[in-house]
Amino acid sequence: MPKNILVCLTCFIVFAMSIMTLKGQIVVAQEKASQSSNAVLLNDSSFDEEGGDEDEFEDEDGFDDEFEDEFSASEKEIFDPLSGYNRVMTGFNDVFYFYVLDPVSRGYRWVLPSMVRRGVKNFFHNLLFPLRFANNALQLKAKNAGEELLRFSINSTIGILGLWDPAKDLFGFESHEEDFGQTLGYYGVGGGFHIVIPFLGPSNLRDMFSLYPDIQMDPANYVENRPYNFPKQEGEYLGVSRQTLQAVNMKLLKTVNNESLRIGQYENLKKDAIELYPFLRDVYEQNRAKQIRE
Repeated sequence: MPKNILVCLTCFIVFAMSIMTLKGQIVVAQEKASQSSNAVLLNDSSFDEEGGDEDEFEDEDGFDDEFEDEFSASEKEIFDPLSGYNRVMTGFNDVFYFYVLDPVSRGYRWVLPSMVRRGVKNFFHNLLFPLRFANNALQLKAKNAGEELLRFSINSTIGILGLWDPAKDLFGFESHEEDFGQTLGYYGVGGGFHIVIPFLGPSNLRDMFSLYPDIQMDPANYVENRPYNFPKQEGEYLGVSRQTLQAVNMKLLKTVNNESLRIGQYENLKKDAIELYPFLRDVYEQNRAKQIRE
């Protein structure tokens, strides 16, 4: 019993001290509130003369400083020693798009219905399974690599050689786009200086050299080594192997078909640019950084 009484007495003392402390804080808060209310009443009488303008300017200055800090933090300096060349090549690609690729793509869209064009896109996308699977595996994304394997199996059978995408439409398996440039970035390889590639657009040193393994893993590029090409192309034309020309034709078909499904996107992107080359450069670098983080 004495122990229980001692414990109860201690709890009571602690509780009483807490109440007294709380009351003291309330009193202090009430005093500060009354002082601040008096100060507000005094300042209201002279607000139009001095105080209001100063507070307004302070708020505006604070907003400007915050905006500038945020803007400067979002900007990252991009190593760009080839800016002169890149500007010229950006102009070249821009002219090529508007005077060649866009008109051809619009004519292609006018001839073929959307269902056919989407089937062609799905077919070529399904062929790129080795690229996506290998790079997901290299980045230790086992779940994504497994889903890519399931997607390829389902789309190549139920989807009739990939013309349809039942893996997504029926089973909910999304595609996990990865390339060798993202794999190098995943392991800490920097992008290097920015470079604009003719016809292909913005890139950087890392992604430019990554194009080679990406191309090697695209089955569409092995036309010359396939014995089952139809029709079988033999001989040469203008000094170029007809099988090589067939591979080029497949690449052109893939490019024009994909562009026909996104007509207007480049124009919508370009209209927000004050200066085209820096805008496209920054968009590309930020997008690649985001893809690597994900």
